[in-house]
Amino acid sequence: MSDLSIEFHKIWIEQCAAAEDIRDSFGLEKALDYLIGEKLLTFLMASEDDPKFAAEIPAFVHAIRGVFTASEIRDYLDQLERTKFLAPSDLDHEIDDLEEIEDEHWLENPIMGAEELLRFSRARQLLQS
Repeated sequence: MSDLSIEFHKIWIEQCAAAEDIRDSFGLEKALDYLIGEKLLTFLMASEDDPKFAAEIPAFVHAIRGVFTASEIRDYLDQLERTKFLAPSDLDHEIDDLEEIEDEHWLENPIMGAEELLRFSRARQLLQS
């Protein structure tokens, strides 16, 4: 494998560095959304079908713990659970941006929703164990 080839299962290394830059430029919440809410959950989905991704999960989780404190991770996961997975029936009070709701296609598909919830639960378990 040449130096120029990309090992996609190791992309988390660059993503952790990017999260630190995002934190510096845009704040803690944006960095957490990027690294945990987007990249880790996507990585976990990829790991379901690719053993190379699955093998990288412990290192990725360890790196995330190096970017954020345990309390920052816990608070973020609690907030994500409340707003995304346990959203109240009156979404207008919790979510100001209608586009955010429209991006949640899994809300209309119970199987996709269950898969997302399982990934979230796995991410919580990995990050808080």
